[in-house]
Amino acid sequence: MRTKKIIYWIATIWLCLGMLSTGIVQLLQMEQDVARMAFLHYPTYLLTLLGIWKILGVIAVLIPKFPVLKEWAYAGFFFAMSGAAFSHIVSRSPASEIFPSLLLLVLTVVSWYFRPAERKLAV
Repeated sequence: MRTKKIIYWIATIWLCLGMLSTGIVQLLQMEQDVARMAFLHYPTYLLTLLGIWKILGVIAVLIPKFPVLKEWAYAGFFFAMSGAAFSHIVSRSPASEIFPSLLLLVLTVVSWYFRPAERKLAV
């Protein structure tokens, strides 16, 4: 039980740091991110949308209670990171561009899987 809680918090903290930092960078629309979006053939305004969703998702995952909101946040993280990885793979991006989204995808799944009972939906 204690091991599961430690795994949950380590994965969750790293997930939230990753999502928060990339969300902020996306909101700032740094030159490198704008170029990356152009390379992937996505509109620049998508950076703003993703940045806002990531920051709100981090808040939802970290605050106590609200299990339905947490499920939506995890689902959003999963779709965003799997979509990012797929987009990079299809666009033949180098592995260094694919790895961050895969890492955040794995952290999303690990955090979701090991979340404590009080953070789960009652079934």
